Amino acid sequence: MTMESGDLYENVLAERMNSALKEEFGLGGPLPTRYQAYQLEQEAIGLYNNYRPHIALKMKTQQTVHLQKIPAT
Repeated sequence: MTMESGDLYENVLAERMNSALKEEFGLGGPLPTRYQAYQLEQEAIGLYNNYRPHIALKMKTQQTVHLQKIPAT
């Protein structure tokens, strides 16, 4: 867990990820257990980072950009 820096955009990034988890991965409703919620969250984040292309990254995945150190801009 990181400390908040007070950056205005910090919350925007968190809200974007929350929106993706709810809308794209169907995690907006109640789940039977916290363990199942954790497992599904981890799976969704893995898919988001490794398989979902992003327009802002010129249709590359976040993992590809990270590993190749390609500038995002």
